[in-house]
Amino acid sequence: MFTDLALIILAYLLGSLSFGLLIARVYGGADLRRSGSGNIGATNVARLLGKTAGILTLFGDVAKGLVAVLLAQAWGHASMLPAVAALAAVLGDMFPLYYGFRGGKAVATALGVFLPTLTLPLLGGLLVWLVVVAVWRYVSAGSMLAALVVPLLAALWSYPLPLVLAAVLIALLVLYKHRENLHRLRQGREAKCF
Repeated sequence: MFTDLALIILAYLLGSLSFGLLIARVYGGADLRRSGSGNIGATNVARLLGKTAGILTLFGDVAKGLVAVLLAQAWGHASMLPAVAALAAVLGDMFPLYYGFRGGKAVATALGVFLPTLTLPLLGGLLVWLVVVAVWRYVSAGSMLAALVVPLLAALWSYPLPLVLAAVLIALLVLYKHRENLHRLRQGREAKCF
């Protein structure tokens, strides 16, 4: 039980690492929170610092979610501990201990936590994301719709209940963190990716 709690705390602390802020320092100290969209994630990093910096941020944020869940799975639990670790990593990204609980939108971290747990539903979500971004060019809309598709497919394909519930909570959190994007989409002011 103590080790389970330690793994959940570790997942949160891993999620709290902000690769966007770290990479921004390496690339000259741009203040991501005061520039572009104000977000610390890969999309804003790419817009402000270039594609390479954005890709590095994406990989870092995916990796921290992936590692958190792989550690929980290695401990030997089928679904409950990995589901809680996934949620903890996403919460860490959104509300990081190291940065005054002001974090990102956790889309890349969610990608990382779903890779080993909800692989097929994640592929469905990625397909939706690709279509939305290719057709309408809104990364935010693609991210929100993909986040909703993952738990729907997980439930449809009878994945373990703890993983489905974690995916539902993560989708709701992603929607909450995208509330300003949703407002801009309604007003026709959301930035397109290309």
